[in-house]
Amino acid sequence: HFGELKNNERIIDEVLVSIFKAPHSYTGEDSVEVSCHGSQYIQQQVLQLFIRSGAELAQAGEFTQRAFMNGKMDLSQAEAVADLIASGSKASHKMAMQQMRGGFSSEIAKLRADLLQFISLIELELDFSEEEVEFADRIKLKSLIEKIQRLIKKLSDSFDLGNAIKNGIPVAIVGEPNVGKSTLLNLLLNEDRAIVSEIAGTTRDVIEDTITLEGITYRFIDTAGLRHTDDHVERLGIERTYQKITQAEIVILIVENELPLDTIQRIKKQDKKLILVVNKIDKHENKINESSDYQIIYISAKEQKNIEQLKNKLYELSGAASIEADGVTISNARHYQALEKSLEAINRVLNGLEIQISSDFLAMDIREILHYLGEITGEITNDEILGNIFKNFCIGK
Repeated sequence: HFGELKNNERIIDEVLVSIFKAPHSYTGEDSVEVSCHGSQYIQQQVLQLFIRSGAELAQAGEFTQRAFMNGKMDLSQAEAVADLIASGSKASHKMAMQQMRGGFSSEIAKLRADLLQFISLIELELDFSEEEVEFADRIKLKSLIEKIQRLIKKLSDSFDLGNAIKNGIPVAIVGEPNVGKSTLLNLLLNEDRAIVSEIAGTTRDVIEDTITLEGITYRFIDTAGLRHTDDHVERLGIERTYQKITQAEIVILIVENELPLDTIQRIKKQDKKLILVVNKIDKHENKINESSDYQIIYISAKEQKNIEQLKNKLYELSGAASIEADGVTISNARHYQALEKSLEAINRVLNGLEIQISSDFLAMDIREILHYLGEITGEITNDEILGNIFKNFCIGK
């Protein structure tokens, strides 16, 4: 409906009013949306008018919480709404959309449905415990539990990738002083973020910035050069470099003339994804001694040579391609914790089947699996969990 919105006889704005009849609305309730012009003054006038007429301001996440309470979406889908709003890259947007559309929820629902069938049979055995009968086929139950174990392990293992993509993949740029770390950082960021100087040891602090490449957000970290020095301030910067290496998912090690084997081994021991970059090929024609253990990319940061090759390697190591193939990737810490706890219960069930424990103990562990899987979708929840989830939403969603 198009018309004038008035406060008594004073016209506030010309607006469009859309009416949604339950259950065909976002919350599943009767809803009205008012579309007005974008002026902050008009918006405040409209809100004040509605409040004076008896309306109440929504709490953070209240609309999505109502949608959950009314069965329009489950809890994992509701959380995906917040992730979708906060998504800052193509990959994080894709993960949130998959979860909001119920890809993750459907996986969990299938697992719970199969388990519920078996738990009902085991509970039936407990009712006839004196007759010592088995209604639940232990061989089929073990096969199902092993299948569930594989699926949950796969989902749980995807958390590191999902969390990194959601928050940005940390990439540390390291190397000896004056090998071109800051030049490469400025080139990747397309701005003069770091100081570039011929003087060794210019970068004495950690510099961080983000950039999106191929739909993936990377948090690039330029660090102080790695070398022996008597300068106290520079030594502090070098110590921070090693700290940042521990926090990085990917390490770009830049060299010029030779491979620093000690540094490479130190990085590899931390199980980091390593990209070896030989810079300044515009100055040095001879290639350094290569090892079959490492793939080396030759670049000139100054003349912008082979930078696309480096970007392609970053995308390859990000693991983003697996999101396209697998469909479901976990990025929520609450989901990860529930999956890990359900895995512990699954392992107890498998061990119990192996040693042939009684049905009552078996039922306890299966119920625990159901509990943690139900926590993810909201079939089992409490006010504290709900309050903690929705308090992080923006007002009006």
